[in-house]
Amino acid sequence: MSHTRWKLARERKLREGYAESPEAEANRAEIRLAMAFAKAAYDRRKELGLSQTQLAERAGLTQAKISRIEGADAVPILPLLRRVATAMNASLNIALDADHEEVTFTALPAA
Repeated sequence: MSHTRWKLARERKLREGYAESPEAEANRAEIRLAMAFAKAAYDRRKELGLSQTQLAERAGLTQAKISRIEGADAVPILPLLRRVATAMNASLNIALDADHEEVTFTALPAA
């Protein structure tokens, strides 16, 4: 079954009055945030032409940690977010509301 079908099935259930548990909603929000950060980190790294190893060296992390971040396997803590943003010479912007997450890296002006 494709992910598209899962999404459609979930939307159909919601239209029919099915309500997820608060725990399921919280888990879904955490996954969306991890995926939004992963995509933003990957896009910025590619924009800079860096490998995961090069970014890891700049941030003082391991390549495996960068891989887990980009794979949405973890939601990084604030100090780690700062290290990644600094290593990518960017500011990190995160907008959160009930059902939407937006994560962007904005390049800092050259010093």
